[in-house]
Amino acid sequence: MKSQTFKRADMGAGLSINSKIPAKMKKHSKYLSLYLLVLPVIVYYAVFHYLPMYGAVIAFKDFSPGKGIWGSPWIGFDWFIDFFKSIYFTKLLKNTLLLSIYSIIWAFPIPIIFALALNELRDGVFKRLVQSMSYLPHFISTVVIVGIVMDILSPKTGLVNVILASLGVNQVEFLLDPRCFRSVYIFSSIWKDFGWGSIIYLATLSSTDVNLYDAASIDGANRWQKMLHITIPVLVPVITIMLILRIGSALSVDFEKVLLLQNPATYETSDVIATYTYRRGILEGQFSFSTAVGLFNSVVNFILLYVSNKISKRMGEVSLW
Repeated sequence: MKSQTFKRADMGAGLSINSKIPAKMKKHSKYLSLYLLVLPVIVYYAVFHYLPMYGAVIAFKDFSPGKGIWGSPWIGFDWFIDFFKSIYFTKLLKNTLLLSIYSIIWAFPIPIIFALALNELRDGVFKRLVQSMSYLPHFISTVVIVGIVMDILSPKTGLVNVILASLGVNQVEFLLDPRCFRSVYIFSSIWKDFGWGSIIYLATLSSTDVNLYDAASIDGANRWQKMLHITIPVLVPVITIMLILRIGSALSVDFEKVLLLQNPATYETSDVIATYTYRRGILEGQFSFSTAVGLFNSVVNFILLYVSNKISKRMGEVSLW
């Protein structure tokens, strides 16, 4: 009898254990599709963003490919000091920050204004056509964009100079004049990305409660008043988040576009941290130097992101975290 009792107890325990396992599996199986959906993103960031972080130690070594990362001698902050003491450091930092600041002043508001204008259009073929046409430049390669810009600004056959010549104005060497580089960079960036940048604002506006507009109409509000008191306040949190992210990448300009647009005649205003690092770190083979500058950029960007997020949280209670 005792043995039968023990067997029944063992069977009961086994059944209770087995009954718990399927319950847990069922609980997680409900979210299996979401796990599979996010898995490629996790793998991508793990392989291409987090695992390579160990290579940041190169910034503190005199790296030699033959000796490898761990076999190369440790030199501490020598590369950072070399960069800070460079005669180009002040100019590089100034050019990089000015491109970022001008982008925030001129390029950042354009998608917002475009989204507000597009939101005022009634649904129809024209609205969809304008949206599609504004998105297209984003999918064009930067190399092609720069080629188009060069053709338009060509001193002899470019459209701009042809118009200037017809007005009796002397031709302008836009691509060889250092004073014109920043304007060319900013306006080409606006043309390429304003449509794509407006998507997030249009998505926010499309989810706005229409009852708010109906109530405003009943109260006698016109379109301008609706935009001022309903549409813009709805966009403010999104605008704040996007601005924080933009400030957090102040030292990260479009390297490819700068490199393709610049030439020795415009280095005075076009040479930025990224292009200088490319010439010295990649072309001259100083990999440790380029890693040190990249680490410096990342640290400064993180500090700017943290400070701007902190200020935004205190002033408007809108923040990333």
